Amino acid sequence: MKKIIFIAILMVTWVSGAQIKLSGVVKDSIGEPLEMANVLAINKATKKMASYGFTDAKGNYKLELGANASFEIKISYVGMKSADFILETKTTDVVKNVILKDDNSLKGINIVSKMPVTIKGDTIIYNADSFQNGTERKLEDVLKKLPGVEINALGEIEVEGKKVEKIMIDGKEFFSGDTKLASKNIPSSAVDKIQVLRNYSNVSQLSGVQNNQDRVALNIKLKEGKKNFWFGDITAGAGDSPDTELYLFQPKLFYYSPKYTLNVIGDVNNIGDVVISRRDARSFGGSFQSQSPSNGTNINIADAGIGFLNASARNANRIETKLSALNFSYSPNPKLDLSGFLIWSGNSNGQRNINNIDYIDPETPDDLVDNQTSQTSNTGLFRLSTAYKKNFNNQLNYNIAGRFSNEFTNETIISRVLSDIAVKENTTPFTINQDFSYFYTANENNIFALEVKHLLQDEDPFYIASLENDPNNNDAASSDDRDGFDDAALALGLDRSLTFYNLEQDRRVKTNQLDAKLDYYYILNKKSNLNIVAGTILSSQNFDSRLFQLLENGAVLDPSPNIIPDPDPNPYPNRDYNKTTNNAEYNFTDIYAGLRYRLKNGIFTFTPGFTVHSYNSNNTQYGTEFFKDKFEKILPEFEVVAQFKTSESLTFTYKEEVNFTDVNKIARGIVANSYNSFFAGNSELVNASFHNLSLFYRSFNLFNGSNVFARVSYSKTADQVNSNTNFQPGSVVSSSSSINSPFDNENLNAFARLGKTIKKFRMSLGGNFAYNKSYQFINESENTNENITRGVNTSIGTNFTKAPNFSLSYNVTFSDQSNSAREADVKFITHAPSINFDAYIWNSLTVKSNFSFTEQRQNGAATNSFQIWNASLAYRKNKDAKFEYELVGDNLLATGSEVSVNQNIISFNVNERFILPRFVSLRVRYQL
Repeated sequence: MKKIIFIAILMVTWVSGAQIKLSGVVKDSIGEPLEMANVLAINKATKKMASYGFTDAKGNYKLELGANASFEIKISYVGMKSADFILETKTTDVVKNVILKDDNSLKGINIVSKMPVTIKGDTIIYNADSFQNGTERKLEDVLKKLPGVEINALGEIEVEGKKVEKIMIDGKEFFSGDTKLASKNIPSSAVDKIQVLRNYSNVSQLSGVQNNQDRVALNIKLKEGKKNFWFGDITAGAGDSPDTELYLFQPKLFYYSPKYTLNVIGDVNNIGDVVISRRDARSFGGSFQSQSPSNGTNINIADAGIGFLNASARNANRIETKLSALNFSYSPNPKLDLSGFLIWSGNSNGQRNINNIDYIDPETPDDLVDNQTSQTSNTGLFRLSTAYKKNFNNQLNYNIAGRFSNEFTNETIISRVLSDIAVKENTTPFTINQDFSYFYTANENNIFALEVKHLLQDEDPFYIASLENDPNNNDAASSDDRDGFDDAALALGLDRSLTFYNLEQDRRVKTNQLDAKLDYYYILNKKSNLNIVAGTILSSQNFDSRLFQLLENGAVLDPSPNIIPDPDPNPYPNRDYNKTTNNAEYNFTDIYAGLRYRLKNGIFTFTPGFTVHSYNSNNTQYGTEFFKDKFEKILPEFEVVAQFKTSESLTFTYKEEVNFTDVNKIARGIVANSYNSFFAGNSELVNASFHNLSLFYRSFNLFNGSNVFARVSYSKTADQVNSNTNFQPGSVVSSSSSINSPFDNENLNAFARLGKTIKKFRMSLGGNFAYNKSYQFINESENTNENITRGVNTSIGTNFTKAPNFSLSYNVTFSDQSNSAREADVKFITHAPSINFDAYIWNSLTVKSNFSFTEQRQNGAATNSFQIWNASLAYRKNKDAKFEYELVGDNLLATGSEVSVNQNIISFNVNERFILPRFVSLRVRYQL
């Protein structure tokens, strides 16, 4: 450690030695300071950029330059004639004030293009080469080095704390629905500029009448040599591990021209490199972003699929991936753009988890569950998009996307309470999304926007569970002498004379939903406009299910259970609350209209508004039971944006929303969520109401090299749909039903992040806080559950172009859970330091290494720790070489498992998940 500190001190001394400061003020011809003017210094001896900077809101600039040297200084501002002068530095600081004059020739644009970072309005432009040192291979490697840009734990791109909505390549959308396909596959060598598009809008007609500050997109500008030619790379590899031989083949080919583009991505490997996870696949196709603000109604269309786990190198012990992906765009003329993609993804994985479960209910025994799972998922995805722009005043879009899957899973479970269990699940769902929109500008004061979305979804999960049984101890006097499932089997009405309880469940859930709205924008003047909206949501769902027991002779038993307690008081004393079949139909209608007023006054933009809704929902159970709910509601909303400077703003929003559940929560027959959890819906559920407030601050200050973003949000929910959970006495088997909570749930979330760049050093400090208060009913008793999570994360790293780079980070998370059913709170602390290193040596050798350590403490005592080390060594003759040879080592310390902590409303879980073993592979990459 002393050596590391000594080397770091030497690096800082080397970077900061023998420097003088050039400073001054940049103004226009009438004496007004110019904010965000570009200041560039080029060393005359080396002909390379020595330093760069920007003016602040008062026109101030400053550059750090070497002493006793000669520099060419260029100061530019778009629309003005640049100021160029030669500066001979000595050993003292220099002050130089500059006045820029108007120049219609816009010569400054060429100078701007050389700057590492440029801001033009809402667009941040990064010059990719300024942030690369030769170790980068993919776009993701460059993005990690950009100030204000982060890659989160899920691999998603965030700018100033906001998730990037889409990535475009030279203005053409790249595999819409997920940004990771671009960040992990586009070669870094092909990237010229990275444009961050803040306040992004797909429709230029609406950009001046809406607030889109939460929407961000990226546009990647390719280098000139990459256009009208195929580029990309092909990687092949093999290796060894303790359990199997390794293989990898990844062709990634791209073609871009002004008229059409073609992108081909393939992948076959068993080294845990998952290009598209199941979670990612579900985000494709349904990603149509409305251009109109949300109108306050949310319908939670639940996933009725199987319990498929997302697999990665950090939570699976076997992964086999296959992928074929094709993305294209074609512009037959300047008015018409056609685009789309076809994807097939196959994923087979094995997982093992040992879960130590501490149930909140003191009467429920704690359990230790060893679960081994084998899963296979085959998914086909497609999307076709059409954009027709007759002229600036007319734009028509149509998109259709679909997802078709075939998934199945096998589980072998050993439970301390329930003994041995085998589970099989399979499903073949499909989803079709369609989106139509038309935007028409009648004149400079009147804009119309019509948007229609349609969802068609069909899910058919099939579930089989087999639980071991000793039929001779079913009636033992002590519960300790009976099998853990015996009492639940009695309550379910099962035949208990068999050596196995074989439960099967067949379900079918169909969804058909239409969402249509018309927005009218009337521009009152340059500072204000009105938005009038009218629309409807029509949703229809059907739910059919059957839960039955398969007997040893092949016969089928339809149980007669009494596992779901009758409500007290019982409004329907003649109703059977314990049906094992479902035949439910749920219909929902929302007809609404609203008004928003947008006003700019100085630095402020105010947008108050409201929507008026007429709701009508009804459901039919078994063709004989009918339930209706009809009401009207006014939903207010308010937003104010304070734009302090071009790159600094504060946004406050308030919105009331209503949330409707779907048929899965309403169908009241018994459904097996798992072998130890049975559920019955509630046909009389009503909507939940949300009050949402948020405050968001952002600052991207290129003058002092800092970026700050922070957000605080609070929500309060009335009539939240919660579960009333009942455990069988002395068992971990539970039954639950949906209820509208009589208590209000609360959530408070806050996070902040400060980034600072000093010369070649990047530092960041961040923190987060989350408070959640909810209520649930366990064994008919009301419980109050409170979770408080606090975290601090900090990092420091370098971005040298000619020297090795490192980054050090440290994260600590404090998690406290209190529940009225517990005598003491559960407190957990997680420490996670890490170090990354990369170097490009002798213009041919790339060395990368990353090491992370995690320690977890419960109630002050260390419970577990683990560490992961990955490293790679790559050789290519030079930066332009076609071939590269790479030796990759994953999990070099042969860590067998990782541990995580999960808290929910009924239990506190410590989960040990087994991960991929040590992998060592040799890869050959050919660059086109």
